[in-house]
Amino acid sequence: MKVFEYLDRISLMHTLVVRRKTGTPDEFARQLGISRTSLYELLDEMKLRGAPIGYSKSCRTFFYEYPFEIDITCSLRSLSYNEEKKLSGGLKVSGSVLFFRTVVSEIC
Repeated sequence: MKVFEYLDRISLMHTLVVRRKTGTPDEFARQLGISRTSLYELLDEMKLRGAPIGYSKSCRTFFYEYPFEIDITCSLRSLSYNEEKKLSGGLKVSGSVLFFRTVVSEIC
């Protein structure tokens, strides 16, 4: 899976859960563009990372059991000559862009 698609999916998932607008598991999976099995794998991964995700049968939506935030940041920038040299072990490599990705979850 492409990293930006994954980050977009996590962001959309968080938005829908916060707004309590996920619908049933099948509807939620469809909104995220994944299978129901993949949805449950993603939910399990989120729970392992501390996301307090629950499901209400009566409201037909997933929700956070207490306030929870996901902060995803991405930074792309050109490398300096020294950074490129350090990362390549002194070898000349093409495409000198350094990619930083940080995913931080905080319980509010």
